[in-house]
Amino acid sequence: MKRSEIEEAQRLLGACSLFNGLEKEERRTLVERAKLRSFSAGQTIFSMGSPGNSMMAVLSGSIRISIPSASGKELVLAILKAGQIFGEIALLDGKERTADATAATDCRLAVLERSDVLALLDRHPSAWLKVVEVLCDRLRRTDQQISELALLQLPVRLAKTLLRLAEDSASSSPHGIEIQFSQRELGNFVGATRESVNKCLGDWQRAGILHIEENVIVLTDRASLQALASIESER
Repeated sequence: MKRSEIEEAQRLLGACSLFNGLEKEERRTLVERAKLRSFSAGQTIFSMGSPGNSMMAVLSGSIRISIPSASGKELVLAILKAGQIFGEIALLDGKERTADATAATDCRLAVLERSDVLALLDRHPSAWLKVVEVLCDRLRRTDQQISELALLQLPVRLAKTLLRLAEDSASSSPHGIEIQFSQRELGNFVGATRESVNKCLGDWQRAGILHIEENVIVLTDRASLQALASIESER
């Protein structure tokens, strides 16, 4: 690995919540032990049920975490971006992967072996708190998503999902916040068909809440979408 690549990976790894408390030299040591890998959009990183002897830190691009639903379709649990980690559950307990991980876009990852991460945690016990924080955040998000799928109608599920994606989005235009997802991908998030999602989005576009472009949804009236989610939640 070139010196410039080591320095860039070290900086990006420092953005990960699990490692941002480490000293620069410690991050450098971790990067030197990591394997940097690139994946093309759509490429499988690992599959549910496969052995889990490593975890990954996202250096660039985005990763889709999903599981197959009871109907055989994909249910998306999360979209992870630069500075986030995944694969930590199987790494910590040494068991199989609990979900599928796929490159949502072209991406670069730092792959960290189980022995290296556990040795790091032994040297820095305070880092275990970061692990707990990451796991609790994932659990809360998954619980929330399962609750919404079970109890809420599609419009509110879709509204809440768009609002969460807007919070994570780094893209914007003069007209609003850009969410780069196809309607099929949104359907996988909310457990609905593309046609059902298309109907909701079409209604909201006519109401001026958002604007639909090819694989991009621009939120033009976030306050109205928040009000819609609140009203639907109270019903």
